[in-house]
Parts: sequence; structure tokens; C-alpha cells
Amino acid sequence: MLPFLCGLALATQKSTWPPIAGPKTGPIICIDPGHPSEVGNGAKGKHITEIHAAWVVALKAKELLIKDGYQVVLTKTKEMELVKNRRRAEIANHYKADFMLRLHCDDGNKSGIGFYYPDRAVTLQGHTGPSDEGIARSTEFAKQMHESDVATLTGHIGDAGLHIDKQTFVGSKQGGLTGSVFSEVPVVLVEMAVLGNSNDDLFMASKKGQETMAKALVKATKEIVKLKS
Repeated sequence: MLPFLCGLALATQKSTWPPIAGPKTGPIICIDPGHPSEVGNGAKGKHITEIHAAWVVALKAKELLIKDGYQVVLTKTKEMELVKNRRRAEIANHYKADFMLRLHCDDGNKSGIGFYYPDRAVTLQGHTGPSDEGIARSTEFAKQMHESDVATLTGHIGDAGLHIDKQTFVGSKQGGLTGSVFSEVPVVLVEMAVLGNSNDDLFMASKKGQETMAKALVKATKEIVKLKS
């Protein structure tokens, strides 16, 4: 390959990674606004969709984290961008993120914010993961985030509990979630609300609810991944 073509190929390959923002010395947080992905467009409430709720909260959390000295990368560059779940994990791995926060909303008629983490290695697409260290750190992060967020969000939204990935719809079929299997960094999936529940739906559709959720998630993230002194 000619030198200039080689350089063009490298530049093109590099540009496929979403941009990272914030102070160059801060810890790196990867925020993954769920859906659209290979498993569909997610849940829908009467007032907001999972895609929109995750995207809006991700943008608000990104702004707050950057302001507080963190670097942030989103797995999508626009709301309706389709990104497969393996690719989402690869983005976090590429940037060697200190934490990958996956934002979703649940379906059904229950209520509250729920937290999911990998508790075992699973083989998917010829790859086995996450590692024992990844499982241990993800478990620790999920427990801390659950405790912090539930305390912060009391009076706003209920507690849907702490669960393993296998307790999700996709996880029950695969043994785990694709985003966790391929992640080389600590990862927690947060079902911020249940959009089939009218109260949860209205909370996530409101500007105040979105801001409250973003602040709670950022507070917990900062408690988990502390700035280096």
C-alpha cells in the first residue's frame, strides 16, 4: 500500500471511534445509552421511549461529569444511531474506561430503578468473558451504585433491586448480557425506570425527572470512581 493510502486507512479506522471529551487527566467514564441495537428499539411508555430517556440522561450525566473533572465517552454520537452491544463494549475497552455505565428503561407494569451486573463468564461469538476481575469489580460497583442511587432517589422513584445479568430477558437466553461478556472494564446496567408504569413513565418524561436521575447516577459514579488527588 502506498504511504498516503496507508495513512488514509489509519485515519479512517481511527475516526470510527466516538470522541472522548473532558480534561485529559481525569478518570474515563463510558456512558452507554441503550438502543437501538441488534435486539431492538427497547421499551416505550405513553410519554417517552427508552431510546430518548437513555439519550437525554446520558447527555446530562456527561455534562455533569465533565464539569467535575472526568473524561466521558458515549457509545453513540446521535440518538437514533444503531450500535451493536458487542461494539458498545469494545468502545469502553478501546478507551480503557474506569467504568462503563449502561442506561436502559424496563418494560412491564412493575416500578423502580434496577441494577444488573455479570456474576459469571459466558461464551458468546467465540469469546468468553468477563474475566474474574471484571466480575468482581462489576459486582462491587453495582452494589455501591444501587445503595447510593436508591438513597438519592427515595421519594422520586422506587427500588427495583439488585440483580445479575442472567435475570434480564436477553441474559436468561444467553446466560449473560453481550455488553458484559465483551467488556474488559467494570460494567453496570441500570434500568432507570419501568415505562409500562405510569408514574415511572411520567418521571422519566419530565425535565425534572431526567435531571434528578442524571444527578443521582453521577453522584454514585463519582463515589465509585474517585478523582485522583
